[in-house]
Amino acid sequence: MSNPFEKIVEPLDPKQPLKKFFNLSKLGDERYTRLPFSIRVLLEAAIRNCDEFLVKKGDVENILNWKVMQQKNVEVPFRPARVILQDFTGVPAVVDFAAMRDAVKKLGGDPEKINPICPADLVIDHSIQVDFSRQPDSLQKNQDLEFERNKERFEFLKWGSRAFKNLRIIPPGSGIIHQVNLEYLARVVMDQDGYYYPDSVVGTDSHTTMIDGLGVLGWGVGGIEAEAVMLGQPISMVLPEVVGYKLVGNPQPLVTSTDIVLTITKHLRQVGVVGKFVEFFGPGVAQLSIADRATIANMCPEYGATAAYFPVDDISIGYLIQTGRDKEKVLNTKKYLEAVGMLRDFKNSSQDPDFTQVVELDLHTVVPCCSGPKRPQDKVAVSDMKKDFETCLGAKQGFKGFQITPDRHNSIVKFNFEGCDFELTHGSVVIAAITSCTNTSNPSVMLGAGLLAKKAVEAGLTVKPYIKTSLSPGSGVVTYYLRESGVMSYLSQLGFDVVGYGCMTCIGNSGPLPESVVEAITQGDLVAVGVLSGNRNFEGRVHPNTRANYLASPPLVIAYAIAGTIRIDFETEPLGINASGKKIFLKDIWPTRNEIQAVERQFVIPGMFKEVYQKIETVNKSWNALDAPSDKLYTWNPKSTYIKSPPFFDGLTLALQTPKTIESAYVLLSFGDSVTTDHISPAGNIARNSPAARYLTSRGLTPREFNSYGSRRGNDAVMARGTFANIRLVNKFIDKQGPQTIHFPSGEILDVFDAAERYKQAGHPLIVLAGKEYGAGSSRDWAAKGPFLLGVKAVLAESYERIHRSNLVGMGVIPLQYLPGEDAGTLGLTGRERYTIIIPEKLKPQMNVQIKLDTGKTFQAIMRFDTDVELTYFHNGGILNYMIRKMAS
Repeated sequence: MSNPFEKIVEPLDPKQPLKKFFNLSKLGDERYTRLPFSIRVLLEAAIRNCDEFLVKKGDVENILNWKVMQQKNVEVPFRPARVILQDFTGVPAVVDFAAMRDAVKKLGGDPEKINPICPADLVIDHSIQVDFSRQPDSLQKNQDLEFERNKERFEFLKWGSRAFKNLRIIPPGSGIIHQVNLEYLARVVMDQDGYYYPDSVVGTDSHTTMIDGLGVLGWGVGGIEAEAVMLGQPISMVLPEVVGYKLVGNPQPLVTSTDIVLTITKHLRQVGVVGKFVEFFGPGVAQLSIADRATIANMCPEYGATAAYFPVDDISIGYLIQTGRDKEKVLNTKKYLEAVGMLRDFKNSSQDPDFTQVVELDLHTVVPCCSGPKRPQDKVAVSDMKKDFETCLGAKQGFKGFQITPDRHNSIVKFNFEGCDFELTHGSVVIAAITSCTNTSNPSVMLGAGLLAKKAVEAGLTVKPYIKTSLSPGSGVVTYYLRESGVMSYLSQLGFDVVGYGCMTCIGNSGPLPESVVEAITQGDLVAVGVLSGNRNFEGRVHPNTRANYLASPPLVIAYAIAGTIRIDFETEPLGINASGKKIFLKDIWPTRNEIQAVERQFVIPGMFKEVYQKIETVNKSWNALDAPSDKLYTWNPKSTYIKSPPFFDGLTLALQTPKTIESAYVLLSFGDSVTTDHISPAGNIARNSPAARYLTSRGLTPREFNSYGSRRGNDAVMARGTFANIRLVNKFIDKQGPQTIHFPSGEILDVFDAAERYKQAGHPLIVLAGKEYGAGSSRDWAAKGPFLLGVKAVLAESYERIHRSNLVGMGVIPLQYLPGEDAGTLGLTGRERYTIIIPEKLKPQMNVQIKLDTGKTFQAIMRFDTDVELTYFHNGGILNYMIRKMAS
C-alpha cells in the first residue's frame, strides 16, 4: 500500500532529485513544533514507514498528539534505522538466526529468508580479560589468550558475517561497542535507499543509550527483541513520557564529567524516570562536549530511563568533523536537520518543547564524587568517602552495609608479594581499573588521568605492586592521543599500561588477583575494594574478592591506587610521602580543567580518528587468519562446548498452541528487591563446584579451559546450568548467600539447576517470586532464556526493569505483577505454596488474572503483556517462534 504521507516528500537538494526526505515541517501541524525532539524522531520513523499494516495513520496521529496521549499507555510502533550488538549478546543472536534457518527449512520454507533486513553491526569487545597487567607486553598476551579461548566463537561469528546479508562484524581489538558506535558507526542522519532520515538504533547492551549524547536516539533491548528488529519488525512500545532535564550554570574547575554523571544518576533515581525518556535542554548543555553528553547518556540504565537524549546542535556537528566524518555528509546532515526542525540551539529558550515534567540541575553545584559500594546510584562525595565507607563496614548487610563487627574494623592481615611484605585491611584497594565506555570515550577525563599520572610520577609517588592496575581504552584513538600528548609513559610507570581494547573489568573480566592477595582477603574476611571508571558495580560483578566496588573518574582511580585505600580523606591526608620525605596531597597534582582542555585542543584531532577507523575491519591479523565456512546453513559440531543448536524450536509446528493454565507450580526461588540480571544471567567465571563446571568436566575439559559464562553464551547447556549461579544470590529460602534453593518435594537444599531438573523430570512447572525492580541491570537475554530452560513459566514481582520484562515476554515467560499496594508480605506468601495461574482464553493487555494457592487462598495479579503485539508473541510461544511461522508460511 502506498504511503499516505508521500505528499510531504521532497529532495533535500534540487540538484539531486533522487535524494529525498519526508519534510515534517510541511505537515502544517502546530503540535509538531511543541514535540520533544526525541519524540520527533519517533514521529518521522512512523511517517516514513506508514503502510497501514505494521504502521498505521492512527499511530502517526497518536505520536503527533503526544502531549495528550503520553499518559494513556498508548502503543506505538517504532522501526529503528539500525541494530548494534556486542559479542556476548551477539553470539546467541547469531546462534538463534542459524537455528531459525534450520527451523524454517524443517517447516518447508526458504531458510535464506532469515537475514537481517535492518542493518546490523556486531562489535567484538566483551571477550578480552585482564589476565596480564603491569607488564610491557600485557596487551599482546591478553589478546593472544582471547583468541586462544574464543577461536571457536570467533570462527562462528565470521561464518555469520559471510552467511547473512546486512551483518557487519567489527573484529576484536578495535574498542568498546559504544565508543566505536559514537566515533565511527553513528551517522546522525541516515542516507539510505534514496532517503535522508534520522539515525536511530537499538542494541543488545543496555548502554546503547550512550549514542543519545550525539543526538542519535537509541536504547538497549533484549537480544530477542533485537532479533525481531533485524528481521524487519517494528518495536512495539508504549508512547513514553519525556522528562525535560534542564542544565544551567558552569561546572567548577576541579569537577569531571564523571562527577556530573554520578550526580545526575542519583538525582534522576530520586525523581523516578523508569520507562520514560529523559531529554536534556537549557544553556548548561552548551557547556558540555559531546564526550561529556555521551558520558551522561551512557549511565541512563543506572537511573532507569529508556533513553537520555541530547538533541543535535552545532557542537554535535563539530564533533562529526572532529572525528573525521566525510565533510559533504556532515553538511547534508545539518541541512536535513534544519529543514525538519531537529537542529537545536540550547541557548534559545524559544525552541524549548513541551515536557511531561521538568527538573533542573545547576552544574556549579556538582562536587567530585564516587558511587558505591554496591550500586551505581549510591553517590558519595569524595570528601565523605572515608567516613561513608567506615559507616558501611558496620552497617547491616545490604546495599550500604557489610555487617563487620566493630572489633574487626581495623583488622590487619600481613602478606608477602614478590619477596616484599605488605598489609591489607578493610578498604584496601586491590583493583584499580580505567575501563569502560562511560569514560574512555571522553578525552577530558582520560587526559586528566594522564596529566595527574605525570604530576604524580614527577612528585615521586608510586602504586603498590600487588594492586591490579589496568587501562583498557574504548578505541585505538585513546592510545593515540595519550601517546602523542606525552602522558602514556607516566601512566605506564604507575602500572596503568594498556591491557586490551574492550570492556574488561567493568563486566567482570578482571582476571585473577595474585594468590597471596586472595589468601590475605580470605584469611581476614576483608572488605577489599575495586575502584573502576566503569558504569556498573553490583555485588559479585567486578571480582569475587572485592566486596566493595566504587565507580570513579579516571583521575580518581589513579589517586585511590596511589593511596592504596579508600579510607583516606584527600583534604587532610597525603596521597603518599616521596623519597625526600615530602607529603604529597591530591590537590598538589590534580590538573585543572583549563590544563586538560589545552592539551585536548592540541592533540585530539580528526586525523587520529581517520587513521584508526580506516583500517578497523582489517587491522587484526589473527581475525583475518581465521578460517570460517561459507555455507548458508550452519553445520553444528556436536563436540563443541561453545556453540550449540538451542532447543527453543524443538517440536515447533505451523499451527498455534492454545496457552494453558499453569497448574500447581512450585516456587523455584523467592527474592527481595533489586535482583539484577547479574544475579539471574550467567556471568563472569565458572565456579569449579558449579553445575556448569560439572557439565564441562563431563565433556573432558579441565578448569583452566572453562573460560567465562560470557564466552559460552552460544551453548544453552552451559547457560541453563549457570542461571541463578551468582555467589551473591539472596534466596529467601536459604539463610546464606549463594546459588542454592530448596527442592520442596524432598526438602533437600540443591544447586538451583539441579533442583529445577528434578522438578522438570517430575513434570512440575515453576515460578519465581520477586520484589521491586526485578531484572535491573544489563540487557541480558539469557536472564530470560535461562529461566525458560529451567522450566520457569511465570515470574511474580512488584515491578520490572523494562528490558528484562520485554525479554521474558519474548521467551514466552509470563511477567506477573502484584496489584498496587500488594506484595508477598501483605498477601502472606511464603513461597512454599503451590500456585495455579488461571490463563483465560481471551487475553487483553495488562489484564488481571487469578492465582489460586494449594492453601485455599486466592488473589489477583496483573499480567504484564503491555501491548497487543506482546500478546501475539505469547500466543506463538515467544517472538522467535512468531517470526519462524511468519517466514515459513
